[in-house]
Parts: sequence; structure tokens; C-alpha cells
Amino acid sequence: MADLDSADFQRALEVAKLDALAEFAAGAGHEINNPLATILGRTQLLLTGESDPERRQALLTIGGQALRIRDMIGDLMLFARPPKMQPQSLDLMQVVREVLAQSELTRDAEVAGVRIELPTEADSPVPIWADPVQLRVVISNLLRNSLEAVTDGGQIVIRCETAASDGIECAKLIVSDNGSGLSVQDREHLFDPFYSGRQAGRGLGFGLCKCWRIVTLHSGQIDVSSAPGEQTTFTVVWPASLPCD
Repeated sequence: MADLDSADFQRALEVAKLDALAEFAAGAGHEINNPLATILGRTQLLLTGESDPERRQALLTIGGQALRIRDMIGDLMLFARPPKMQPQSLDLMQVVREVLAQSELTRDAEVAGVRIELPTEADSPVPIWADPVQLRVVISNLLRNSLEAVTDGGQIVIRCETAASDGIECAKLIVSDNGSGLSVQDREHLFDPFYSGRQAGRGLGFGLCKCWRIVTLHSGQIDVSSAPGEQTTFTVVWPASLPCD
């Protein structure tokens, strides 16, 4: 009973933390976005008539950092209060291919000298029950995280499989990279929005937190296997069809 009470307390604590984050994000988003809009508008106005290269670069830097702050607030709000899901039946492998075709990931990988290995066209479809927009967010952020960890000549391997979890048919997304790996501490806090682990050599910002949030809201699970200097593998297990009540 003590263990159960402890688990219940931990879940209640996590809910309370998310509620507090939601309130902070809503208030901070409103208060910060107003002056940010003024800064961005003024920056664009000054850029219009500025011909000096150094001053133009300074203005572009100011505008870029203001946009970065805006995006951080947006990430907070998305994590704390994600939009209502509109799940539908999809083919996980097809969505992965679409993400790579429609995003800058493939180009960035080529520039970095990183090879991305995909499932083949001949592989059977992998059914998944998901909000298409939110599923793309998960795939994009997992691939971006791996891309930031590998160096020239590195490799990212993507696998899509059918699986079963507790008797429920599921889709499994596996993303592996031969990058810098993760320390024990970074693994422990990997999906924690209140932790920053930039020393790990990969982008432990809100990208992975958003992945965790979206996956859990879809009644799925996300896990990682890694060690310093070794291969890192993210595994997402996600319901293949509409869960029965």
C-alpha cells in the first residue's frame, strides 16, 4: 500500500507541476509576447533603411534572438497545454517518409555528412492511431535530436515495426544514432522540462519533452537506451488502432 500511495503521490506531483507550468506559460506568453512584438516590429523597420553591414547584422541578431524567445514560450505552452488531439488511422512508415521529404532534416543531414537509413518501400505498412500533426512533431524532434548528436560520417537508423504491448497491437518507432551517447544523469532527466543537459552534446531542450508529452497523451510509451560514447536508441511504442474503452 505504501508503494501505491507513493506512486499516486508522484503522479499527483507531476500533475501539479504541469498545472503550474501551464499557468506560468499562459501568463508569461501574454506578458512577454507583447514587448517581443514591439522589438520585432522595430527591428524590421530599422532594417528597411539600414545599409551599413555591421548594423544590419546586429539588427538581424536582435530579431533572431527575439524569435527564439517567442518559440521558447510557444514550446512551454505546447508542453503544458497541447492542442486537442484529432487522431486517425495512419501508416507510420509513410509518415516518416513524408517528414523527411517535407522538412529540412534530409538537407541538414547531407550538409553534416550524416547518413539516414530508412525502411524500404517494400516493407509492409505499420498501422498507427495518431494525430498526424503531433506524430510528425515526435518524428521530427527525435530525428533532430539524433542529428545534433552525430558527427561527419555518422549514421541515423530508423525502423518501423508492428508490436504488442499488454495484449494491445502497437506500432513501434525506433531511432538509433552512433553519436555522443548519454550519461546516467542525462538519461534520468531526458524528458524533464525542468532540466537542461546541454553538456550531453545533443539538444536536450523542449524537443524531447514534447515527444514524451505527445506520446503519453496517445497512451504510448517512449524509452531510451544509451551510454556515454555508445549508440543511442529511442523506442516509441504507440497504439496501432483506436483504444477500446
